[in-house]
Parts: sequence; C-alpha cells; structure tokens
Amino acid sequence: MEKLDDILARLDMTRIPRHVAMIMDGNGRWAKSRSKVRSDGHYEGITSVHNVTALSSDLGMDYLTLYAFSTENWNRPQDEVDTLMTIIGWAIARELDELLRNNVRINLLGDIDRVPDGPRQELFDARDRTAHCTGLQLNICISYSSRWEITEAARRLAREAKDGIIDPESIDETLFSSHLATAGMPDPDLLIRTGGEQRISNYLLWQIAYSELYFTPTLWPDFGKEEYALALIDFQQRERRFGKTSEQVAGSI
Repeated sequence: MEKLDDILARLDMTRIPRHVAMIMDGNGRWAKSRSKVRSDGHYEGITSVHNVTALSSDLGMDYLTLYAFSTENWNRPQDEVDTLMTIIGWAIARELDELLRNNVRINLLGDIDRVPDGPRQELFDARDRTAHCTGLQLNICISYSSRWEITEAARRLAREAKDGIIDPESIDETLFSSHLATAGMPDPDLLIRTGGEQRISNYLLWQIAYSELYFTPTLWPDFGKEEYALALIDFQQRERRFGKTSEQVAGSI
C-alpha cells in the first residue's frame, strides 16, 4: 500500500466530506484468524478508532460517527457484552486527554441508560469534559439502532401532537429529522463498512438516504489511516447527483 503522505497528496482538500459514518466490523474474525480470543480483537480495534479519529480531525472534518455497540449487540453472550462495555469505558478514558488536545468533542447517540454504570460514567465524563471543544465532533453510537431511533422520534412527535404542541399535518422530513438523535447535524456524506459484509445493519437508515457507501474486506483492526485516506479518494471520484441528472449537476457547478 502507498505511504500515507503520498495518498494524502492526492486528496482534494476542498472536497473533504463534512460527515463520515463507520460500521466497525471484523474484530472477532481478526482475533479468530490469529487464534486469539474475541476480546483481543476488540482491544486491537481501539487503535483503529484512534487512527480514524486523528485523521478525520487533521483533515478538518466536522463529524465522525462510529457504530460502537448496537441495540442487537445486547443479545450476544453476556461475557462478551461485559467485555465490550469494559473496553468502551477503558478506551474513552485512555483517549480523553488526546481528544482534548485535538479539540475533539464527544457526542453520544443511543439508549445510553442501558449501559452499565461504570462505562456510562466514563462516557458522560468524556462528553462533559469535551463539550467546549470546537473541532471534530465524534459521535459514538452505543446501544443504538436506527429502528430504535426512528421509533423514539415517532413517539415524541405523537406526544407533541397529542398535547397540541404541533399539528400532525405539519410533520414533514425536516420536522421528523429534528427529532432524531442526529438533530442539527448534516447527513453522512460517506458510510464506510469494514469486514467484507455489504449491509447496513440497522444503522442511520434515515440519514444515509443519499450517502455514498464504501465496503472493504479489511477487518476493522487492520483498517488504518492509509485505507481510510483511500476511501476518501474513492468518495471524491464519485458524482453525487441527489436524484438529478449528470447534466444538471454539471450545470450547477
């Protein structure tokens, strides 16, 4: 693979996506292929989190959203769930000082009340201590699923309509979006999934309606800055039409 500096030299710095979302898949398979326990893969994956966050910040990106733990992941064996929760708490505490130095703000998306007390407090502490930061916003999706998010938004809208706060006829895409966990953020320009699977797995289903999708067979612990930069180059080579024709897009430039 090319050296990182050579890849970055090919990036158009005027076309860096504002918002990248990632499905970090392949930790368990990475560990299994090395005759290690699954937790070793999860720990190794923290290095990739560090690297993609650092590069996103260095490139001046506004938002990076990581799928750390889905609602469905609660159905995994309890010992693996416990390990994942421990790793999440440990990792956020370990990275906090560097996040502060790099002006990165932590934001949490998901049903955080389900997270055990210890890691939940580490997450809240990181969010609160980085609240003043004005650089990259790192969205960590924990106990998150898109169907959960959309259902919660529908419930809030229904309550507001019942209480007379809103007219049901006023509900449109903009109002609905304002009730999602990502309210106020631009939709992801690019969704990256590692690990070789080519599915969305109940992730940001509303928000990725027009996102570019990038699937790579690389397992998450092996996904470094170089491949991330190559994914960004691939993104920059695509034509984003948003339902228009190529001729219309060309005429709008």
